[in-house]
Amino acid sequence: MSAKEKHKQVVRQFYEEGWNNRNFEIVRQTHAENWIHHDNSNPNDIGGGPEGNIKRMKELVQTFPDLKFTIEEMVAEDDKVVVRFSATGTHKGQFGALSPTDKQVKMLGYITHRVENGQIIEDWVVRDTYGLLIQLGVINTGKK
Repeated sequence: MSAKEKHKQVVRQFYEEGWNNRNFEIVRQTHAENWIHHDNSNPNDIGGGPEGNIKRMKELVQTFPDLKFTIEEMVAEDDKVVVRFSATGTHKGQFGALSPTDKQVKMLGYITHRVENGQIIEDWVVRDTYGLLIQLGVINTGKK
């Protein structure tokens, strides 16, 4: 198996086992101790290695208990794996200042994962936060 295929396998395992099957233990295997997550939608970059990501994942799963990620496309080059994803879920828990709405949402995005020594060490994410806020009723576009 090529290095690119191994990198894709690690990333796929993170989404399928970690996110979709709620096997948070897998994050300790797929993420480096110095993992960091760069996200312009979040005022602070998230780090803290696997434990930091597990904490973030558990918070999102409390907010969207049926959260599911679908890998729409995955491309690998050198030490990077880019995932185009869709995520669906129902807003059942507190989301920042927003109380639960029971609305079903779908969010699209891209994440570039950098893989080093068989583990994800760094992420950069771009997602449709604007569209998510419209679906949750935070932003009113004036359209019916």
